[in-house]
Amino acid sequence: MGGGSTVAQTDAFIVGDPLPDAPELAARGPHKVGVRTLKLVNPGQLDILRAKDGKAPTYDRSLTVEVWYPAQLPAGQVELTQYEQVMGLANNPQRPIVPYTFPGRALREAAPNTQGGPFPLVIVSHGYPGSRYLMTYLTENLASKGYVVVAIDHTESTYRDAANFASTLLNRPLDDLFVLSEFTRFGAKGSNSFLAGLVDTNTVGLVGYSMGGYGVLNVGGAGYSAQAVATFGQLSGGSDALKIRAAGAPALQTPPDPRIKAIVAFAPWGMERDVWDAEGLKGLRLPTLFIAGDKDDVSGYEKGIKAIYDGAVNADRSLLTYVNARHNVAPNAPAAAVLKPGLPLNEYMHYAEPGWNERRINNINQHFVTAFLGLHLKKQDTQKYLNVSENVTSGNWPGFKPRAVGLDMRHAKP
Repeated sequence: MGGGSTVAQTDAFIVGDPLPDAPELAARGPHKVGVRTLKLVNPGQLDILRAKDGKAPTYDRSLTVEVWYPAQLPAGQVELTQYEQVMGLANNPQRPIVPYTFPGRALREAAPNTQGGPFPLVIVSHGYPGSRYLMTYLTENLASKGYVVVAIDHTESTYRDAANFASTLLNRPLDDLFVLSEFTRFGAKGSNSFLAGLVDTNTVGLVGYSMGGYGVLNVGGAGYSAQAVATFGQLSGGSDALKIRAAGAPALQTPPDPRIKAIVAFAPWGMERDVWDAEGLKGLRLPTLFIAGDKDDVSGYEKGIKAIYDGAVNADRSLLTYVNARHNVAPNAPAAAVLKPGLPLNEYMHYAEPGWNERRINNINQHFVTAFLGLHLKKQDTQKYLNVSENVTSGNWPGFKPRAVGLDMRHAKP
């Protein structure tokens, strides 16, 4: 926490940099940040895209993940990298795949810095479609504050390979749990991984956006509804495989993995499609921060995200609402590549919020996620930043500059 790391390494604004009115905890922390790409393989998974007559073959499911971590920088090196992203959507001629790059504040392949570690693990799950680079403003920021952060490219759910929605419905929580298992192995003494002694997988936070929010809520104990299982069957050749993560399933009858301490769910999807019901939401028992726009046109708000928040009666939970925002309350502010004239409007609108400055949204998210994970993963004294009045204009929210508007916060306990 705090502002120990300067961002004055280039005059150009880089996504995640603090605006003059950024709230206090948006500032980067004291650690330098490294970044690496890992390739993982989860063997023997159901190949639900090839299901037929209710049965699916198995395959070895490949996952690419990006890891940000506290690092040592060699003399003369700075925290700068280029992320390789694409715009467009797989198999959509109206939105062809176009590669581009955008800058970030991390040094690729930097040596880890274990001083002060091991550091809590934060697993980040993107929307559909999306990528592991969708929230670099947040992943870099958290790593600078003493977390190991891993963002997943969910196979068959990225811009490059988006496929039948059944894969996303089934695999989101399974991918999250597999990554936790792999990072536990990597972090063990003698693993020969750069993560050995660096990552604390007994202290874990989950962050998910949209379909990522759907997945992390399930990992946190919220079971899918019978209607969700039926809908999944219609999309997957009659398979009932989703029932293993439904309310009442053996995997969800016990409390969530005790290593997972907190959840951040940005605009979680599914309530308006009957994916969640009262019984399933009772299973969510972990501290949860919901973040949403009250005009969300993808997940819904009153009958969508807020209804999930209201229904999670066994969780200590908060709901941060961006007034007049739609669904894009989690991604990076739009990169220069998607601002060029002549591109399909959807490339810009995938990131843009019509009534908000996206850079300000990024800063506000950095502030509140820092406070929330600091409280639950590091036992830091950040409660005052979370226990705020319902409307930002009805009281001085700690850490905010004067004239802040457009934010509401609700709280509820079990």
